[in-house]
Amino acid sequence: MKLILISLLAVVLLNACSTKDKTEPAIAKDEAIEQKVETLLKEMTLEEKIGQMTQLAIDVLGQPGSANRGGFQLSEALMDSVFGTYKVGSILNTPGATAQTKEKWQEIISRIQQKSMDEIGIPCIYGLDQIHGSTYILNGTLFPQPINMGASFNRSLVHEAAVVTAYETKAGSVPWTFCPTVDLGRDARWSRMWEDYGEDAYVNAEMGSTAVVGFQGDNPNQIGSKSIAVCMKHYMGYGTPYSGKDRTPAIISKQELREKHFAPYLEAVRAGALSVMVNSGTVNGVPVHASYELLTEWLKEDLNWDGMILTDWADINNLYTREKVAKDKKEAIKLAINAGIDMAMEPYSWDFCVILKELVDEGEVKMSRIDDATRRILRMKYRLGLFETPVFSSEDYPLFGSEEFANIALKSAEESMVLLKNDNNVLPLSPGRKILVTGPNANSMRTLNGGWSYTWQGKRADEFASAHNTIYEAFSSKFGSDKVIYEPGVTYNNRGNYWEENEPEIEKAVAAARNADVIFACIGENSYCETPGNLSDLTLSENQLNLVKALSKTGKPIVLILNSGRPRVINDIEPLAKAVVNIMLPGNMGGNALANLVSGEANFSGKMPYSYPKAVNSLGSYDYKPSEHTGTMEGAYNYNSQMTFQWAFGYGLSYTDFEYLNFSVDKTTFTANDELTFTIDVSNTGARAGKESVLLFSSDLVASLTPDVRRLRNFEKVELQPGETKTVQLTIKSSDLAFVGYDGKWVLEEGEFKMQAGNQVLTIACTETKKWETPNI
Repeated sequence: MKLILISLLAVVLLNACSTKDKTEPAIAKDEAIEQKVETLLKEMTLEEKIGQMTQLAIDVLGQPGSANRGGFQLSEALMDSVFGTYKVGSILNTPGATAQTKEKWQEIISRIQQKSMDEIGIPCIYGLDQIHGSTYILNGTLFPQPINMGASFNRSLVHEAAVVTAYETKAGSVPWTFCPTVDLGRDARWSRMWEDYGEDAYVNAEMGSTAVVGFQGDNPNQIGSKSIAVCMKHYMGYGTPYSGKDRTPAIISKQELREKHFAPYLEAVRAGALSVMVNSGTVNGVPVHASYELLTEWLKEDLNWDGMILTDWADINNLYTREKVAKDKKEAIKLAINAGIDMAMEPYSWDFCVILKELVDEGEVKMSRIDDATRRILRMKYRLGLFETPVFSSEDYPLFGSEEFANIALKSAEESMVLLKNDNNVLPLSPGRKILVTGPNANSMRTLNGGWSYTWQGKRADEFASAHNTIYEAFSSKFGSDKVIYEPGVTYNNRGNYWEENEPEIEKAVAAARNADVIFACIGENSYCETPGNLSDLTLSENQLNLVKALSKTGKPIVLILNSGRPRVINDIEPLAKAVVNIMLPGNMGGNALANLVSGEANFSGKMPYSYPKAVNSLGSYDYKPSEHTGTMEGAYNYNSQMTFQWAFGYGLSYTDFEYLNFSVDKTTFTANDELTFTIDVSNTGARAGKESVLLFSSDLVASLTPDVRRLRNFEKVELQPGETKTVQLTIKSSDLAFVGYDGKWVLEEGEFKMQAGNQVLTIACTETKKWETPNI
């Protein structure tokens, strides 16, 4: 009997191993690189290997107080400790949390690389959070935040922005960025909603994988001189904290975790992503930094991925200080490294090096795990070409901060803004009208950019982006200063917390409105980033609500400009406005982009990347369950919705009209191995040229698990002249319609699916059920 059980176990293990062996490498092996890695690895001491696994913040290397004495200066003594004694392999962040010029970056990186090569013989890998362009390199290009790029539904713009950002980052000799962010922003309360591409898994997967190629180029084994490595984040489930507050626990079913939250990372890894940063919080009670299942099994083994996993800021420490799954730092390091962490973003102490060596000496962390982590780090450095070229010359990047790059940012901002309401065609503005620009966001570069803009919280954007136009300045330039009145009525306290406002002067704005023909009320939020952006009430501030209510009593038409990183509830003032535009966080070119759109020089084409809540206790996403029925509302394309939103995911107006006709598919019945091609004719029936994002949705009519009401399966953006018709083709794999069952396995079930594009609907049917035994399809 024992022999039979042993034999059965051997068969099971053999099958499991053979399944993993059959998985093609996510990134093709480069034998030359692999040979270099193995040769170097054999020569390294344990201390050198652990040093490679350590990442410290740049301020650790600075001369005390030098940032306040005319500029950051590196300390030779501290560099001796970091690189000479502890053999540290990576540095991150910007000195004094403030952006530097590309020339200063070249100076800093040059000295660091010289020291690293002299002391270790291995180049340092430097990383920055270049979240929406040149976040930390002065005078570069700042694009709209990722949430805006998601609203554009334009893959090519995402690719162009990544290419430009890589170019400008390399101009500072920095080879690595901690982005793109592909968390699913599915809780409107969350303070990092704006860092990802919206609430939908498919949009994040498409935009994220597109950005990977834009940043890294087409060959992840050979990152070129104008490309940089990505670090996808925050793996995973980070965007749906149960409390709505940053870095707090998430509760996500295994089915949803695999089907939705894992999807963007799966596609990014398949696109060649070289590294991944981990979720700071817990998922279903398990800190992701300590999850062998999610880090090693799902990401490394199941995908046969040879990239590198990095912690977020001090998150190994948080395993014992905050999450209480370890008694001290030593146990926390043991948990994290054994779970699959390759590099620790400490970021201020090198005691990680000492403690990890103790753990290896005591047999608590195996040498094979150290070798695996070091191998992954070295491989990434070789792929980046850092051994050959550790420093790049800023003179080789003449397009840095160029008008050409600014025009891409302008186009991105224009295509990302969403026209939500336009009663009586109040927009575009007729010539000669006198405009009141009011509200706390009317004359602020800080609010246009949001966080990760020159500084972590974005507080100094007005100082560093003074060459660009605020909304007020852009309107004055576009319509004439004699036609634009500025009276804010409400202002932020820029020296306080992001939510603090000064004593309102609403009566001044009301008085100014008497001399205007139309009022642009620029409302929303001041900049914030991460945990400091937490809130307890999603309703727009009382001062701003009162400002709009008081202005409405003048009888002048009001246009609401919503400028915030997440949707703030405005249901009691929305009826007071003739038009509403959601500009989110459009970056340095946001003021000019809005002026172009309002004047009619450009046309709106953005669509909502998230579901805009109507009430603080009615949050949700578009892919809800049928049982979440709360009534019927008019949403995007007048579909029957069963959740109460102010504006639905995918909703957005234009100055022209589009008609959808002749929706068809090449196969009305299919099986799991088929590909389905849908076509639809889209016509511009209005008088203006315009762009339309054609969204393809599916609805599984009956399933063994309660299906989502609908899911986005593909999208394509087309430009149409007045009277022009184009046939849009949208192709999906039939396996895209599968879901993860209760047993954790992917299944495509026999039955009907309703497919929708615009107001056109058709039905297709799967004729045969298939269940996959592999974790991913």
